[in-house]
Amino acid sequence: MATKRIRLIEIAHARSGDKGDAGNIGVIARDERFYPILLQELTLDSVKKHFEGICFGKVERFELPNLGALNFILHNTLGGGGTVSLKNDAQGKTLSSAMLRMEIEIDESLLDS
Repeated sequence: MATKRIRLIEIAHARSGDKGDAGNIGVIARDERFYPILLQELTLDSVKKHFEGICFGKVERFELPNLGALNFILHNTLGGGGTVSLKNDAQGKTLSSAMLRMEIEIDESLLDS
């Protein structure tokens, strides 16, 4: 099996927002065949590492198989939240774009289908 390193944006799209000081990122597979890859590659550790220097709390992951999606909560990420943060993106709207830049390994044959 030949693998290829790609950016997440090639197989998924995402939305993000906030709840206080926590960033919320939903990642949705572009096709159902990509959902198992999201499950495998987007672990708590890999997401925490990807947001190193931004996420200072724990990361939670919620699986939504009926939607082919994962939802992540990144605690202690927004500098206190929209009403008190001095960050440019105190509501976490750009976190989804940052997530989609994450690089993952994928079986090349899945990209040809």
